[in-house]
Amino acid sequence: MSGDDAPAQQQNAEETKQENEPSDEPKAESKPESPPVSSTEAAATPAATEKVPEEEQFTYRSLVLSGYGGYDKVKLQVKKGKPALKAGEVMVRVKACGLNFADLLARQGLYDRLPSPPVTPGMECSGEIEAVGEEVTDRKVGDKVLVLNRCGLWQEVAVVPATHTFLIPEGMTFEEAAALPVNYITAYMMLFDFGNLRPNQSILIHSAAGGVGIAATQLCQTVKDVTVFGTASASKHETISQGGVTHCIDYRTRDYVEEVRKISPKGLDIVLDPLGGSDTHKAYNLLKPMGKLITYGAANMLAGQKKNLLAVAKTWYHQFSIHTLSLIQNNKSVCGFHLGYLDGEVEVILQAMTTILDLYRQGKIKPRIDSTYHLEQVGDAMRRMQERNNIGKVILITEPMPEEEKKEEPKKEEKKEDKKKEDKKKDDKKKDDSKKEDKKEEKKKEEPKKEEKNEEKSEVKKEEKKEEPKKEEK
Repeated sequence: MSGDDAPAQQQNAEETKQENEPSDEPKAESKPESPPVSSTEAAATPAATEKVPEEEQFTYRSLVLSGYGGYDKVKLQVKKGKPALKAGEVMVRVKACGLNFADLLARQGLYDRLPSPPVTPGMECSGEIEAVGEEVTDRKVGDKVLVLNRCGLWQEVAVVPATHTFLIPEGMTFEEAAALPVNYITAYMMLFDFGNLRPNQSILIHSAAGGVGIAATQLCQTVKDVTVFGTASASKHETISQGGVTHCIDYRTRDYVEEVRKISPKGLDIVLDPLGGSDTHKAYNLLKPMGKLITYGAANMLAGQKKNLLAVAKTWYHQFSIHTLSLIQNNKSVCGFHLGYLDGEVEVILQAMTTILDLYRQGKIKPRIDSTYHLEQVGDAMRRMQERNNIGKVILITEPMPEEEKKEEPKKEEKKEDKKKEDKKKDDKKKDDSKKEDKKEEKKKEEPKKEEKNEEKSEVKKEEKKEEPKKEEK
């Protein structure tokens, strides 16, 4: 669907010869020259110059993963040729694209649903339908749609099956539409299809400030009295608390298992686990009887800009496995979710998407846009997400980057580096402060013990003094 395979239908203009038809009147022999051609006749004559077909004139920009590795492996290219439409397909002029954690894994070769490079990534986008293929009856040119597809959507023009498109509700922006499909379908199906979320239940949401985390938190608000535990760095606590997280946990400075146990000693009803490895073990142990663990990722494998073999090996080594008898005896369930493997389940996706769009119309959910980047800035967008600086969805927009902004980019990079250093200092200070607080608490706990020991020592000394006269007598 990249458009590279579209056939170049070049037509060479044929040279035509003009022949003089015999007139009804006899020609004079003294007139060998043909009559002069008027300007009107000359204009009507086919042009000898070759015309370039519209299919060849058609170009569009596309982000292409050229190989596995760092941010620089995703390059902006110009593709030539109008993509061909098959029956049941539509062509979408893309306005905005969503960036997902799976795209970061794919860049490092850790996401098996993306074909081998060179390939255009992107599982969700929004835009306007520019052309429809045969057998398409429920979509027309000009329809504003959001799109969910296996890949190939990080470009200005995308050809997809019409069944992979959904009409955008009135009032929803293209950025919001691009932020909706992956995160909200994932969160909805985990909470309600697997989790069977009900009133008065409790749930742990990891990465509560991310796209799926915010979607899951909003969906929890549609059910009465659900207690939400959410992990996120301290700087994001205010935002996720306002969004509906009941108990915010800083996973960088606190043990989230201990924090949950303090508040809910019996455990939790549902745990959403995108981390994998040893964290899946912790999640299972946090469940109360009849609790459900829903695992949907292995984010712990992503450590650094390029593939970290140690992190991958560590995650696989600690991979969670359990015997069915243990599940029976513990009255717990473990579920796995991967939206990428549901691309053929059209009816299942349609049902979930219909409900999600209804909730949007009712004002019960609304995607939170963290930031928008031009296609030229895809490296910055991926870096923001991978370094976990986002609160909500990171969006790519297809509108070309203004020249003025391009000139400002080097200065922005310097500012970003300075900000990173400042943030690191703040984080280090917070960690030091938390360590100092912990030490103070330990000292406070140790003080009564020291006093007891001192009292014991004084008692011993008193006893020794009493024994001294007796020793003297002896």
